[in-house]
Amino acid sequence: MRPARFQDFAVEALPKAPDVKSVEPWQEPDRPFGVHILFMSGAQIWAAITATAAPGEDYKQPENPVSYEAPAEVAYPDLYEGGKVTPQLAEKYLAAAFTNSGSPEIESVYAYSVKDPATAHPGLGLRFHSEARIQLLFQHTARSGQDKGNSPFDLQSAF
Repeated sequence: MRPARFQDFAVEALPKAPDVKSVEPWQEPDRPFGVHILFMSGAQIWAAITATAAPGEDYKQPENPVSYEAPAEVAYPDLYEGGKVTPQLAEKYLAAAFTNSGSPEIESVYAYSVKDPATAHPGLGLRFHSEARIQLLFQHTARSGQDKGNSPFDLQSAF
């Protein structure tokens, strides 16, 4: 799945998760694809989308999606700790949301902190049956009531 189509997919699929209020396309000058995720608590994440093409894929050619069986559904993990979201909890929750999306293109989804908790940049990875990969990298966070506006928010340890 290519970044533009994945962005559309994320905007449609993630709001089906119980604790996701809305998802909108988002971009910055050096990040053409991304999503802004608003949770029911008001906590927010801005995540950039990057991709690794399937072997031999030419982005100048039309995309040829590969579909097999969708991953088995998983239980949603807790999103909140003490009423707040952490990047690590958000990774696991959003990984479950993509896993549960029913997409037959997705092979697997994983949270970066689970694979490498000491050094991983917060986010998730998606592997597709085509062998393409998508990386959803958390860039900014905000607590309920905060508005990112034009000011650069850092990744907060809890939001």
